[in-house]
Amino acid sequence: MHQPLTLLHGDERGITTAEYAVGTAAGAGLAGLLYKLLTGGFGERMLRTLFDHVFGLLGIG
Repeated sequence: MHQPLTLLHGDERGITTAEYAVGTAAGAGLAGLLYKLLTGGFGERMLRTLFDHVFGLLGIG
């Protein structure tokens, strides 16, 4: 006798939804971390240095 495929492989419905949920949570966590870094003193210094460098390359600053 053959068993139904669901018994052999298990029910995998919803697995992609769980993967999207984990990816969304990780993305939100990373966005929060970047926001915290960029709005603090470190982020301000980093952005100022970056813009000064780019303007120097362009001959503007």
